[in-house]
Amino acid sequence: MSLLESQKRVLSGMRPTGQLHLGHYHGVLKSWIRLQHEYECMFFVADWHALTTHYEEPEIIEDNVWSMVIDWLAAGVNPGSASLFIQSRIPEHAELHLLLSMITPVGWLERVPSYKDQQARLNERDLSTYGFLGYPVLQSADILIYKAGHVPVGADQVPHVEMTREVARRFNHIFGRDSGFEKLAEEAIKKLGRKNVKMYRALRKEFLEKGNQDSLEKARAMLQEQQNISLGDRDRLFGFLEGGGKVILPEPQALLTDASVMPGLDGGKMSKSYGNHISLREEPDSVEKKIRTMTTDPARVRRHDPGDPKKCPVFKLHEIYSKDGTRDWITEGCVSADIGCIDCKKPLIEAILTEQQPMRERAKQYEENPELVKSIVAEGCEKARGIAKATLEDVRQAMGLTYR
Repeated sequence: MSLLESQKRVLSGMRPTGQLHLGHYHGVLKSWIRLQHEYECMFFVADWHALTTHYEEPEIIEDNVWSMVIDWLAAGVNPGSASLFIQSRIPEHAELHLLLSMITPVGWLERVPSYKDQQARLNERDLSTYGFLGYPVLQSADILIYKAGHVPVGADQVPHVEMTREVARRFNHIFGRDSGFEKLAEEAIKKLGRKNVKMYRALRKEFLEKGNQDSLEKARAMLQEQQNISLGDRDRLFGFLEGGGKVILPEPQALLTDASVMPGLDGGKMSKSYGNHISLREEPDSVEKKIRTMTTDPARVRRHDPGDPKKCPVFKLHEIYSKDGTRDWITEGCVSADIGCIDCKKPLIEAILTEQQPMRERAKQYEENPELVKSIVAEGCEKARGIAKATLEDVRQAMGLTYR
């Protein structure tokens, strides 16, 4: 696969540290389901990443790996449209992590926003480990080993993608400038033909002087169509376009997902650690019980006391699940005390159960046939490893580690 084609690839992963809940569905999985029809998608179980914070509880990780894959499939991730694999089954992630760690300044790691935030939030765990400090490098390796062009993230995760871009840029700067790079690039330009030489130089100038991204994309597309240059010359010209060396590890772009903070049963952010969640495949009776016992506006002590939906955790869930007409009916009925809290909760229970029903049905076939799940993952691992091996060969060659 060419460099330009690999840039149409999307990579994303999840740590198997607990049951997936409706917050995962609305915050991540819905975007995965949409993206799998627009890009070549690769989704992985980040079990090595889970060890950075749960290294003393490996049983948690083991128990959740297969359950999480079933959750993905139940939610609508299609193994015919996306590749599903387990991080630790692709050892090339670890080797690229090691090689990238040789060139990544410690200061870059210490300034990652989540580094100190997580240390403070998870203060009951000993996170003063090399693995925890270096996890952004492993994360960079996860992305760069597949030369992924896009990484779907929320706004708070953009710094991690920026870190990966910096690591790729530094790697290409150090190892992509083979001897006489500019001279070789100029010789490669001449092979494009008179018309394309002129176009290449004009588009390169437009990008380098004005930062015109459209010019960069047009030049890349033009290079991709060339049949009379070698792959080495093509990669060299990709790098020369941006004023650097040969592009060995292309820089990914953050693909911003829709901002979606799923409210929990207490009105705060839904989280298993807060005990305010509804699992993705939770039994209907349990879902109904949780919604029926949810706390409402504290002002509504009795049935005929008027309430304020803005102060009610139940209404926050209605904002996710209910249509305008239902929300208007609830608002009017709550403020006037024409409806009680149970009346308010009934359409919410129905909406959540309706959303979960196809998930439970899809999950059943995988729960009853675990070998099917393992075969899906095995196929995904085979594809992932093929791509990872090819990238690592490029990296080793650039670093002089082939010894042929």
